Amino acid sequence: MANKIIYSKEAPAPIGPYSQAVQAGNTLFVSGQIALDAATGELINENITEETHTVMKNLDAILTESGYSFGDVVKCSIFIKSMDDFGTINEAYGQYFKSNPPARETVEVSRLPKDVQVEISCIAIKS
Repeated sequence: MANKIIYSKEAPAPIGPYSQAVQAGNTLFVSGQIALDAATGELINENITEETHTVMKNLDAILTESGYSFGDVVKCSIFIKSMDDFGTINEAYGQYFKSNPPARETVEVSRLPKDVQVEISCIAIKS
């Protein structure tokens, strides 16, 4: 079975040579998302809470386009510019995983695309 490339118009277009997501069998690999508005291409980064919610909205759009949901997510990777924002990001992120949250790591990095504060990727599996 060939891998299926996923593209949602409700999420920002890739800013490099990668796909928004790739479905391999029943597993969906979603590329890291940043707080870009899909309609305007503008960054939504007034504050870290708003930025995190925009990232999660972009992930949701890609999951939905693929027929998945946050309930299917088994793993997330969070890259943040400052661990000082960990609690605030965690609070916003947690609103999308109210029960049975996925496995995850959070890593502080020196720089992210377009100098955003947070980038999140995920892996989802349909049983």
